[in-house]
Amino acid sequence: MLRRTLLRTGGLTAGAALTGSLWRGAACAAARGTGPYGPLRAPDANGVALPEGFTSRIVARTGRRVGGTLWHAAPDGGACFPDGAGWIYVSNSEIPLLGGASAIRFGAGGEIRGAYRILSGANLNCAGGRTPWNTWLSCEEVLRGRVFECDPYGERAAMPRLAMGRFKHEAAACDPDRQVVYLTEDEPDGCFYRFRPDVWGDLTAGRLEVLCGSGGGRGAATGPVTWERVPNPAAPLKATRHQVGAALHFSGGEGCHYDGGVCFFTTKGDDRVWAYDAENGRLEVAYDAGSPLTGVDNITGTPAGDLYVAEDGGNMEINLITPDRLVSPFLRVDGHAGSEVTGPAFSPDGRRLYFSSQRGARGDSAGTDGVTYEVTGPFRG
Repeated sequence: MLRRTLLRTGGLTAGAALTGSLWRGAACAAARGTGPYGPLRAPDANGVALPEGFTSRIVARTGRRVGGTLWHAAPDGGACFPDGAGWIYVSNSEIPLLGGASAIRFGAGGEIRGAYRILSGANLNCAGGRTPWNTWLSCEEVLRGRVFECDPYGERAAMPRLAMGRFKHEAAACDPDRQVVYLTEDEPDGCFYRFRPDVWGDLTAGRLEVLCGSGGGRGAATGPVTWERVPNPAAPLKATRHQVGAALHFSGGEGCHYDGGVCFFTTKGDDRVWAYDAENGRLEVAYDAGSPLTGVDNITGTPAGDLYVAEDGGNMEINLITPDRLVSPFLRVDGHAGSEVTGPAFSPDGRRLYFSSQRGARGDSAGTDGVTYEVTGPFRG
């Protein structure tokens, strides 16, 4: 469990509450260095630079068949799900009107056993999130966008969950301890939300709330925060983010990841990783703008307490932030300067990392050259 180890000092015990000064001091102390896996080697045959002991393979390319299915354009957010002795990797398609999500089924040895669509006809499906009951929340990054709950096993039809709000959705992360779903919003003055379903495990009805500070403002507050109810999550005329005056606003909400009492989320406009301490009701900055992370986007984590942060642009890296605040590149995709790294997700056993280059080497805006990769190696923890 992450349990806020990211920003702890060695003398802090597991049960101690974090103070604002500790979080801010730790964020400032984050430094670039050689990570736990060592430096990156020269790019391999797939153009992926990795540490010693790690290998990559390409599992899917846009417009080519994988497991009998044409892989979608502009692969974006993703997640993995258990499937007997194997697993499933789900990936969104961030294209207009014909977006959605697809899944690849892997056997116990990593062999591809099939692929299929789990959502079709949606609009600019960007990121999303995995639920504890093994469904995929696929988020539309458009005005009055929706959240679709999808079955990664392909047995049930995807359903829109309109009670989760109509706005420019980006990512989602489930907090089973408080039985809420956190949601980011990709607007220059976007907000950070949580959805409280009436029944945990059923997202058809519930209460949408927005994170608030004493003075509101654009990402201005750290320290104690509160939540206020959004009066009309589906309002057609007044934007969701403008309905509560005390709401905090953030510069382009992106990835979202929950573990151990903390929800980490990223904002691309100021290259920050934020940490909402759900146990103590506090908001802090876990990583502030600067080297080496630029264009922070999707985020995931591991049981060892490591955060993996993908770059939208930058130099096409996934960077690793360790619990002792060391920031280092874990991988880099060379020759894809016009693309972005998307969809990082670990297989259930933690031994394989999946991700995509959304626009590939050509970098075309339609995402017709997207590439989805798998990295295997001695991941810790």
